[in-house]
This record gives sequence, C-alpha cells and structure tokens, in this order.
Amino acid sequence: MSTVDEVKERIDIVEVVGETVKLRKSGKNYTGFCPFHPNTRTPAFVVFPDSGTWRCFGACNEGGDVFRFLMKREGWDFPETLRFLAQRAGVEVKPPPAEAAEADEARVRLRGLLEAAAGFYRHNLLETPRGREARDYLFRRGLSEASLETFQIGYAPESWEATRTFLGSRGFTEEEQLEAGVTSQRESGERLDRFRHRIMFPVRDARARLCGFGARVMDPNDIPKFLNSPQTPLFDKGRLLYGFDQARKAIRQIDQAVVVEGYLDVIALHQAGFPTAVSPMGTALTEDHLRLLKRATRRIVLALDPDAAGTKAALRGVDLARQTLDRQAEAVFDPRGFIHYEARLNAEIRVVALPEGKDPDEIVLASPESWPAILQGAKPVVEYVLDVLTQGADLDDSKVKAAIARQVLPLIEDVADSVEREAYRQSMARRLRVDERSLEGARTGARPARRRRAPTDEAPDATTASASRPSAPLFERFCLGLLLRDPEILYQIDRRFAGLELDRLGPEDFSGTDSQVVFSAVRSALAQDDEEPSERWRRELAPALVEQAEVFVAEAGEVDLLLPRVQAEAVSHALRLRRRHLESELVELRYQLQAAQEEQAAADEVRRMMHDLQRLGAHKNAVDRALAGGEPPKREEAGDALTLA
Repeated sequence: MSTVDEVKERIDIVEVVGETVKLRKSGKNYTGFCPFHPNTRTPAFVVFPDSGTWRCFGACNEGGDVFRFLMKREGWDFPETLRFLAQRAGVEVKPPPAEAAEADEARVRLRGLLEAAAGFYRHNLLETPRGREARDYLFRRGLSEASLETFQIGYAPESWEATRTFLGSRGFTEEEQLEAGVTSQRESGERLDRFRHRIMFPVRDARARLCGFGARVMDPNDIPKFLNSPQTPLFDKGRLLYGFDQARKAIRQIDQAVVVEGYLDVIALHQAGFPTAVSPMGTALTEDHLRLLKRATRRIVLALDPDAAGTKAALRGVDLARQTLDRQAEAVFDPRGFIHYEARLNAEIRVVALPEGKDPDEIVLASPESWPAILQGAKPVVEYVLDVLTQGADLDDSKVKAAIARQVLPLIEDVADSVEREAYRQSMARRLRVDERSLEGARTGARPARRRRAPTDEAPDATTASASRPSAPLFERFCLGLLLRDPEILYQIDRRFAGLELDRLGPEDFSGTDSQVVFSAVRSALAQDDEEPSERWRRELAPALVEQAEVFVAEAGEVDLLLPRVQAEAVSHALRLRRRHLESELVELRYQLQAAQEEQAAADEVRRMMHDLQRLGAHKNAVDRALAGGEPPKREEAGDALTLA
C-alpha cells in the first residue's frame, strides 16, 4: 500500500472538514454552508463519508477528496497537504529523492553482499569435502548437476564464523552482514554465522534479484529442519515465492501456476519439464503471493501436501498457520481464505490432493508422465472441501450432514459468482442426500460480513468510516498504470473522445486528488519534446506521488502495450472513467436543480440547469453506446436526454 493510500484509509474527511465547517447530518451524508464562497441561505455543501469526498452544489460547483479540500482551504500544494495529513494520521512519508537514492544505494550494496555469500556457498558445495556430501544427498534426491547450477544451490560450512570472515575479507562490515541476514547476534552481542552445515537455496524476487536464503539441515538431528533469512530490507517471505523468477515466463505461456510446498519440489518439477512450479517457502500462502502470481496468470493450482491439507484437521483455519522456516509447524489449508482471495483477485484457484505419502518431487522422479494427469484432477476449493469432509463420513447420520452443511455453506456463500453458488448448493444437496430447500435455513445469515448495515441517525465512527472507504476502482488504477507506462496511449484516447464529440480525458475524470495530479503529470509529459514522456512524468511528481504512480504501474502488470487489444482496453477504461464522471455530475446537477426549484430560483437559472442536464445526458448516451460497441449518436438523436441518465 502506498503512502497516499494509507493516509486516505486513516483520515476521516468528516472530522477534517468539520473543523472549519459546521456540518449537520442528513441521512448518511453531512451538509453545511460552503466555506469557499459567500453563502448563508442554502447549505449547498455536502460531505459524503462513504466515498471520502465533498461537493459544493452552489456557486463554486467544486468538489474532491480530503486532499483537495485542504489544498483549496489552505492554499497548499499536494506535497504540503500530504505531509500535514500523514503527520495527523501517523503515517511515515517516504524520504526525499536524495535520501531515497542513498537508501537505494544501501540496498544495492546489500544485494552485492548476498551475491558474494551465494558465491561462497556455491564454492563450498563444489570444492569442499563436506560440500560434496551435500551434493551426494541432492543427487540421491534425484536432482541433476544442471538443476543445481540453474538454481545456484550452495552449502554453508559447519562453522560459526566462516561466512562472516569471508564477507569481511570482501569489505562488507559486520553491520551490513547482520542487516542482510547472513549473521545473527546473541544477547551478549556476539556475532556468528546464521547458516551452518546447511544446503543453501538462494531466494530471488520476480526480477531475479537476490533477496535472501532458505536453508535445509544436513544433520537430521539439527533443528529447525528449515531456516530462512530473517525479515530484512530485501527479504519478506510473505511477498516472495521461491522459483518465481525461473517460472514466470512459463506461467505466462501455459497460463497456469502450480504452488507446491518445498524447495526440492520446485526444482524437481522444473527439472522434469514442468517449469510453472513455485513455493511460498513453508509459510502460509498470502494474498501478496497470489497477487504476484496473478500478474502472470489467473489460473492457480495448489498442490498440497496430503499429510497437511488432505485431512479434516487441515480445515481448522488460517490462525494455525503461523509457520515459518524458523519454526516447524503444521501447514494449514484455509479454504475460506482462498475463496476470499479468488473473489477479490478475480482468479481461478483450484486444489489438487497428491497421492498419499508422496511429495511432488517423488512423484515426478518416479513417473513424470503422471504429473499432468494429477493437475488435471484439480478441483475448485469448495468441491475439494466437500470431498475432504464427506470422505468416510456417515452420511446416514443427520447430525453429520448438518455439521458438514454448517462448514461448507459459509464457503459457498463467499463465492462471488451467483451461478457457481447455486451449482455448489445443488451439488452439496445431492451428496448429502437432502432436499436443497432444507439448506435455505442454514443459508440465512451465512454471509453476515456482506450485509449492508442499516443506516442510523448516529454519526459514524471515524475509524470505521475511513476503513470501509473504497480506494480508486481497479479500472481507474489500471488505466493510469497503462498511461504511465506509455503516455502516448493518450493520443488514441483523445482521438476516440473527439470522434464522440466529447472533451478530452482530463484530471476531473479521476476520483482522487492523487490520481488527478498523476494524470496531469502524464498529460504534461506528453506535451514536451525534451525527453521520453514515460521518464518525464517522474520528474513532474513529488516523491510520494512517484511512489503512488509506481503502484499503479505495478498493478497494471507487464502487458504488451503494442497489442491492439491492450490499447483498446485502455480506451475502454477511459470511457468508463468519463461515464462515471458524467453519472456523478448528473446526480449532483439534479440535486442542485431540486434545491433551486424548492427555493423558487430565477427561471433563467432553472433553464440553464435543465439545458446542462440534457447536454450531460447526451454525452452519457454517446459513451454508453461506445462501450456497448455501437456507433456514436448523431447530433439530432441527442434530444431530451433526461431519461438516459
């Protein structure tokens, strides 16, 4: 989450505006007199807590988010406003460019240290007697010399100071070694090698940059069996997938990722010709992991250890999954969590149960041809859970049926697609041999988290209001991400808008002040000829907004911007932005028109509003037709567009 997003989540706009504007609750919104123009008759200023926005329906006819309000009230620019709100929200603002460059330089040095350590471990595997023991073990596990080279497997010597001494001879300080996670410090202050007499697996990020290590014991009496790098500026196990740098291209080509549980599983599968395997390194699979995978594919298969996930005990919940490579624990499968991920990420997540007592590396070494058939049998999460719960259950016992229904129905109700939900309910009714109508009672209240809270006259709690406030829609963020990667796409959008007789895309089409400022930088970068627009916008923005822009770019993914369908998608998203803006203006104009009629405003003013309503409705009609694939409406077809909005 970027600094700007975090500030928006923590700040309550009602509280900020209410410090200088006397607000009165009106339904779920708040009204008052606009502070930006003389107005003592009609409270035409409205704050909308749900969206975190405000709007004046009076003379100034302006609006925006909490950033825009403070910028207009105080005369600040965006960086000043961000600093003020960040301090108020308790959010740390990222350092200015000079300090950021210094931090980047420090990260580069840490990566150099890790690469040196990896070379040291590799040398020990290939050139020392104990290292040869580790190689023999890996060969017995079926790994080839080529695989050891591809994944740069190494060996950490059985010493308390060998790594530390080597890195010191290469000019790396003890503080740097500690920060990189290759040494540890005892309570006494003594420094020692973190990894000793272990097989070393270098862990790289999606760009193949070394971040840390995973390590497996050689001596079966040593504990823990697996040990990974600690949390460092480079290593975050909740965001890294082992093997993803090697698998990303194949995942895109095959359009499927396979998640397994161990390092050796990943390497063996790649070696056997199945290069789409990745591993969360023994920790619980996180949403960040799945978001990383979703950039390459929406089809994800979980190949779970039968001892951990193929039993009813595996359904006990994600809270038991406090597993790291530092502490052995049972891996726990949380079906409800994966269904939430599937809905939020718009991905297809399936589960395959492996043959009893077999790990993926053992399967592909014994019979590589069986692996595709195993993956073919992957099932949707709900079906897998039903299989687990009904296997061996006494389905003649009504209490057993009721217990299964209580566990599965909440999962079904969390499925996003209504057709899928209905199909799952029908399937469960058949398997439990009950009438589907008998499940209706259990359905009631099965989705409490999705119920809309009934409106009350009480003011909303500030924390709740800000936490529930939605961020910019995905289509808006995606559109910005594409424009930031290639600002020249804006030419195509402008041509399409001109063909529809619409004003060109502007900052007002975006929902937040941060998005508006970022878009303005894109437009400005396109208007100059001194340097590449895709580089220029970075120099136009404050550091926090560069960070925000990079988030938009990352969320857009690594799409091929030269593909016509990608460019058409950008135009389509721009049209959706305009449609949303027009819908908002229509709602607000109706509000203003109603207030003018109630106050018996001048006839000319009412006619002007009616004309504006017709004009906006005609524009919305044009956008709707374009999005539906129809021809732009002709001028004479605009007519009375009041009903179109």
